Amino acid sequence: MSTAPRRLFEEVSADHPPRVPLPPVGLARTEDTLRPVPPAAAPQPLPRRARSVEWLRDNGWGILMGAGSLLGVVLFWHVATTYRWDFYIRFTNIPTPLDVLDKVVQVNANGKFATNIGMSLRRIFIGFAVATVVGVAMGLAIGRYRVMRQLFFPALEALRPIPAIAWVPISIMLWPDNEVSIVFITFIGAFFPILLNTVSGVQSVDNVLLRAGQCLGAHEGRLMWHVVLPGAAPQIFTGLAVGMGVAWVSLIAAEMISGQFGIGYFTWEAYSLISYADIVLGMITIGLLGLVCSGLIRLAGRTLMPWLAYSAPNGAAR
Repeated sequence: MSTAPRRLFEEVSADHPPRVPLPPVGLARTEDTLRPVPPAAAPQPLPRRARSVEWLRDNGWGILMGAGSLLGVVLFWHVATTYRWDFYIRFTNIPTPLDVLDKVVQVNANGKFATNIGMSLRRIFIGFAVATVVGVAMGLAIGRYRVMRQLFFPALEALRPIPAIAWVPISIMLWPDNEVSIVFITFIGAFFPILLNTVSGVQSVDNVLLRAGQCLGAHEGRLMWHVVLPGAAPQIFTGLAVGMGVAWVSLIAAEMISGQFGIGYFTWEAYSLISYADIVLGMITIGLLGLVCSGLIRLAGRTLMPWLAYSAPNGAAR
């Protein structure tokens, strides 16, 4: 330390003596003056049984409420069909839950019903997978780059209002067989919700994060992968969930019109044969399959975005 700063320090120290003795200027602090703080011990993971109890405590009430709501629907269905309610809404021809349960046993006696479910699942997974890849990729490009937005977005916005069912005749003419045309209809149904939610997610990423990444030397590829994609991920998964629902609607409509297999074809054939129990069974199967697919998407979102669980405030909906 030079002479002038040392003299100034000594004068200030003489007028305002410190409450705690300081080490001599220019000398290193001794071990007695400043003792190192031992590092905090790493938290020990909870045992499996404790984790199960904690999960049940956090989610048990929600599971009970969900089961209660489903049970209420079945109970209303049973009472309305057993007593044949007829007050503007007619339940006289609707089969009871027991009739549908008997039909489940009958259709599972052979493999035709399982084949229809397998065909629908294969179509939905192929169409949805292609829509996810194309929709997310185009959404990232359109949301990030103005040139891509000006080039592609007007044409896509003109095509978006066309319902998927209206694409059935043209898809039959476009593709060589009905199977590919049904997958194409499923793709159309899922594509636009995924695209629009991805674009919205990219545009909502905070510019401060982008500038911070640029200041740290991240090139465009790393910026897109490490900043833009994680920032837009919540809205992307919202688009995936919405797209899955629209994909099922589009698939069932396409199978009813041009399919030869699938759960939609099974339901429409039951209507043509006036088999009411088969109609209700097809509807319930469609609802359960859609519920499982949406649950898988939510599970994938929680797995790939664990930071959302920790960023939510206490008591907030997750």
